Amino acid sequence: MIAATSKALFHTLARIDLLRRVASRYGMAPGYGFARRFIAGETTEEALAAARTLGARGFGVSLDYLGESVATVELAAQAARDYVRLIDAVVEAGVERNLSLKLTQLGLDVDRATAVDNLRRVLEAAAPHGFFVRIDMENSPYTDATLEILETVWGLGYTGVGTVIQSCLRRSPGDVDRLNRLGARVRLVKGAYREPDTVAHQRLEDVNAAFVQLAETLLAHNPYPAIATHDPLMIDAVKAYAAAQGIGRDRFEFQMLYGIRRDLQTRLMADGYKVRVYVPFGRQWFPYFMRRLGERPANVAFVLRGILRDRHTGGD
Repeated sequence: MIAATSKALFHTLARIDLLRRVASRYGMAPGYGFARRFIAGETTEEALAAARTLGARGFGVSLDYLGESVATVELAAQAARDYVRLIDAVVEAGVERNLSLKLTQLGLDVDRATAVDNLRRVLEAAAPHGFFVRIDMENSPYTDATLEILETVWGLGYTGVGTVIQSCLRRSPGDVDRLNRLGARVRLVKGAYREPDTVAHQRLEDVNAAFVQLAETLLAHNPYPAIATHDPLMIDAVKAYAAAQGIGRDRFEFQMLYGIRRDLQTRLMADGYKVRVYVPFGRQWFPYFMRRLGERPANVAFVLRGILRDRHTGGD
């Protein structure tokens, strides 16, 4: 229940317009902006610079142009055009061709056809250049539509696309089986959205148990699962299962968020595991940032400890 309360608090704060405006003014200010640790920047150029730095150190990257819940056809079409321009910029820059996006950013709240059309525009631009595109999973009212749209574009021949499953949702075992049968790559997360008890586990112990079970299913049956967590207990469980089943370290990857537990990212890669860093950027960063803080009650203190740890140890 503490976790649910934390999510509720930060989701409420994220909707306060004054707080959003103050954060937007100061959060990304050069030199001292409090969000710069966790957001690569507000421009494509800043995101590409972060991607180059990470790539030079051996990390994979996934660029996420932040935005969600657009309310008009025009804004949805603009987001699709922005992603097409991002694709061109990534190709020109020579960084890894891996993107993440949200369907509500492409117009799912307008109607499903708008979202599908805009997603196809992005995929049509991405496919000739060998991009992988991850459709991020949003809160539970969007789960069915997200999976159905993924299946639609797969049926149209766009197979360089995958999605995300949240272990907090009670329905996720069935969704994992569905995606494994399709052959789509899955990114497993615990889940950052506030959800009712009827659809989601509320106790952290239950979310963790579901995470381990789903990770094992993905490791056994998914073509290339991404295990997205900063929790050492979850990471150790995945490593132990993979070793016991003879699953090679090239058959899956760990994913972590930009700016969080950089010491753990480095340690995993030094141990021979593939590590991909999720690189968010753009002016619409505030809702994303608040969800990160609200995921667990300890996250605010965790963030502060992470900053202090890096200053004292040089961890990067």
